[in-house]
Amino acid sequence: MTEETSTAPLEIKNHGWRVAFTGMGINLALGVLYSWSIISGGMEKEWGWSAVMRSRPYALACLVFCLIMVPAGRMQDKLGPRLVATIGGLLVGAGMILASLMGNSQAGWIIGFGILAGAGIGFGYASATPPAVKWFPAAKTGLIAGLVVSGFGLASVYIAPLGNFLITRYDIETTAMAFGIGFLVIVVGLAQLLKPPPAGYIPPGELPKPANNMKKEDFTPSEMLRTWQFYLLWFMYACGAGAGLMVISVAKNLGKVSGAGVMAVTALAIGNGAGRIIAGVLSDKLGRKATMFVFFVLQALMVILLAAAAKGGAMSGATILSCLAALVGANYGSNLSLFPSATKDFYGLKNFGMNYGLVFTAWGIGGYVLSQFAARVYDGKIVESWKGSFDFAFYCSAGLLILAAIAVFLLKPPHHTIEAGEA
Repeated sequence: MTEETSTAPLEIKNHGWRVAFTGMGINLALGVLYSWSIISGGMEKEWGWSAVMRSRPYALACLVFCLIMVPAGRMQDKLGPRLVATIGGLLVGAGMILASLMGNSQAGWIIGFGILAGAGIGFGYASATPPAVKWFPAAKTGLIAGLVVSGFGLASVYIAPLGNFLITRYDIETTAMAFGIGFLVIVVGLAQLLKPPPAGYIPPGELPKPANNMKKEDFTPSEMLRTWQFYLLWFMYACGAGAGLMVISVAKNLGKVSGAGVMAVTALAIGNGAGRIIAGVLSDKLGRKATMFVFFVLQALMVILLAAAAKGGAMSGATILSCLAALVGANYGSNLSLFPSATKDFYGLKNFGMNYGLVFTAWGIGGYVLSQFAARVYDGKIVESWKGSFDFAFYCSAGLLILAAIAVFLLKPPHHTIEAGEA
């Protein structure tokens, strides 16, 4: 009998904080995705790859990551997080090791990093948050979700300088091999500590739902897809995440004027991790909608200011650029705690893994489209006069963020009732 289906005893030991910090630790390894601009910079210097060539493994990893979240979330709901996270660690490690062995082969990096590591990140990420939030009452959903996913954002704090050191001292192949072995051991090891609560568990401080409650609490994936709220959430998430992932993919390039490339990536990572926790806590206090609106508007403003800082002049100093990168990271990171929390609020915990996996496809598709768009703008493949600048791509993403902020006013929870015979 699995942990998910066993009957809850009268008193059970609460493993909530252990599971939450374990999930955070797993994400600290999987967040190698956010240091791609460091690897990308090495590819340009060592191999002479164009912006479009360098963006392909990253963009594909984002896309595979989000698509794998759907079956991985389903597996997490049915088989438990331990097995799914273990699969994730094995795939991430194997993908990075394969990319290392393939050298400067673009096909090797597309398969190794884009497909295998991207899939591994999806399996690991899908198993980190659900078991943690199930141990805590609804009033702490934002805090716990933000804490778990903060590891993914904070990963670049150590991966960016470590990756830059290894690439400078050795080469890209050695760097990828070291990361592959390290992440395989760390993720597989931590996966064994993941444990969901038993069925029927009621977190301390949360009252049982009344027996005559007719409001539908748990939606199946097919039921969720029949609600218009899913598509509005998806659009908003694609705008917010896509804009942030676009900046992350080119963060090191933004620091060329001031020589603050690695500093900008590190600052962005600190903001990314902190923003997830701050947004989670604020959303528990102020509500999801109000918090979403504030962060969407701030993110649009920060993207525009970052574009101005990247061009040089008074705002191009290393300190100013790093502060702006941190703020962009914080606003982007807010999406990664707000949207899983909103998915849990709207559609319940029973099928949370797969339901959030479907919502999360917005993250990957938004990131894939906007990062590829930014690379094509920079290479002059859309308009020749835009070559060498990300300005147009940044301004377009700011416009999408404003649309997402407006869409917040249309968002409201689904109000389906339980039909006769349904339980």
